[in-house]
Amino acid sequence: MSYNLDDHLSEFYNNFPEGSHQPIIGITTNFSDGNETLSEKYYSQVVAAGGTPLLIPPVADRNVLINTLEHIDGLLLTGGGDFNPLWCGEQPSTRLHGINATRDLPELLITRLAFNRQIPILGICRGIQTLAIALGGEVEQDIYEKGAKIKHSQDADRSEPTHSVKLAKGSILHALYKSDEIAVNSFHHQAVRKPGDRFRVTAKAPDGVIEAIESTEFKSIMGVQWHPENLGRDGLKIFRWLVSQANNFYVVKKLHHRVLTLDTHCDTPMFFPQGVEFSHRDPRILYDLHKMTEGRQDAVIMAAYLPQPKIGERFSQNIDLAGIAKYNPDLATKYIKQREVKTSKGVVTELSISPDAYADLIFDKLEEIVSNNSTYISIARTPTDLYEDKRKGRKSIMFGIENGLALNGDIRNIKHFAQRGVVYITLCHNGDNDICDSARGSNMHGGVSQFGEKVIQEMNRQGIMVDLSHAAEKSFYDALDISRLPIVCSHSNSRALCDVPRNLTDDQMRALAAKGGVAHITLYHGFLRKEGEATIMDAIAHLEHAIDIMGIDHVGIGTDFDGDGTVRGLADASEMINFTLHLLRRKYSERDITKIWGGNWLRVMAQVKAAAK
Repeated sequence: MSYNLDDHLSEFYNNFPEGSHQPIIGITTNFSDGNETLSEKYYSQVVAAGGTPLLIPPVADRNVLINTLEHIDGLLLTGGGDFNPLWCGEQPSTRLHGINATRDLPELLITRLAFNRQIPILGICRGIQTLAIALGGEVEQDIYEKGAKIKHSQDADRSEPTHSVKLAKGSILHALYKSDEIAVNSFHHQAVRKPGDRFRVTAKAPDGVIEAIESTEFKSIMGVQWHPENLGRDGLKIFRWLVSQANNFYVVKKLHHRVLTLDTHCDTPMFFPQGVEFSHRDPRILYDLHKMTEGRQDAVIMAAYLPQPKIGERFSQNIDLAGIAKYNPDLATKYIKQREVKTSKGVVTELSISPDAYADLIFDKLEEIVSNNSTYISIARTPTDLYEDKRKGRKSIMFGIENGLALNGDIRNIKHFAQRGVVYITLCHNGDNDICDSARGSNMHGGVSQFGEKVIQEMNRQGIMVDLSHAAEKSFYDALDISRLPIVCSHSNSRALCDVPRNLTDDQMRALAAKGGVAHITLYHGFLRKEGEATIMDAIAHLEHAIDIMGIDHVGIGTDFDGDGTVRGLADASEMINFTLHLLRRKYSERDITKIWGGNWLRVMAQVKAAAK
């Protein structure tokens, strides 16, 4: 070995670049006698698998954790001492061994945060238990108290397998080892009791002890109870899996940095009467600043949704005006009308609001949210605004209206909403209105009404896109004929794959594309499949069918999050990056992904705005 530093540096500087990219794998470390420690085998296997190891100390500091997660592409949760059973809501077993309190909170935090960011995770020994505790599963404090029949803490060398495990067919492990059974080493007295809903069991020991789990949500997360870092080439397969998944995640992160991602329909404003907090990670809503950031989602069109009253109902009956008044008193004072009404029970205060005033209230609330978080989010009204926000590192909200009922029968409101920045109006919802018949209506007009024809023409003049999601088939074709500009379907799926009236036929898709329009697939389970659970794979199937019928230039995604749109694998805005991962696995190019993620929509939006008079 040379002790001349320049000799060693020449290996870096005799070529350019100095080295090839490798995904960064964060490795949690042990803590013992005041020292951060880690077995050499962990990081050696990461290096052998083609990754770059980065050791993570057991620190619960918020800024440290968030900055660490921002720089890693995969997370390796390592083995070690027992968890404090209080984290599981249990009292200690008499067989509990030494707990490692210094590790518990930092590792549970980083696991949940990494999960929310869709970072690939591998848990080993204690690490599989970390996954279970952090993500809704349960851990057995001592497997021998519960009837374990074989020795799970071997005296043999750590590289010596001492018992077998059976692998579930169709699992990651079964694909890696191409076998129903493998031999493993064993150093534990705790194990996963129940994996929870987010995981399924993929390996068991002969005595029934759970030995491996993996994600049920199409995510790159796996835990094993044994120690593959000590099993040489045989264990290397698992590390190669982690590094491979981490590399995919790195590629997608870079892609999202370059590509503008726009979701064309969500109904989060429906939850404003509940006092939701957009700057919190609020479990009541599927879109907030945290989830958008975790999913690397740039922009969303938030709709002022107006439920269509039934005959004889007043619009206000379907709106939680009391909730709005409670959580948004200033807006309530501005828009909600009150009157005293005599009833059999005495005089009561009746609250009411007109449809156009309700839409304005929603947009005022969105502007208030943006004003309170202006460093991080902005109102965008044009494609140029969206790209400027992305350049400045801000998220974007655009305004949409779901149900032309918001016009309140006054065509002048189209200009008003155009000036507010509304980019589209969905002509109807679940019920016929004065503009057109709905896919779930009663054929009141036989398509678009005379008033509806004027509405479409005025929307063309004011630069607002005509959205035909929810419209009856006859209304769709009428609008296509009336509009001199392309129309859109902000959240509609394929009737060929799921035969419901709300979805588009292949002929509708062809007609839409022929006029330059776009149709965006949505995540409402009832529009993805009629029976069984819908998942992200169904959404991909609908997208690819639309591409087959219309071509890549006429598709996109409008999730319908917070309007009952959510599926396993694409449950909220934090999981949007998973959609891109699946597109890359299907070999879509960056140009195609850019079109799907809003490029096609923005082409139509720019055309509609440019044609405004």
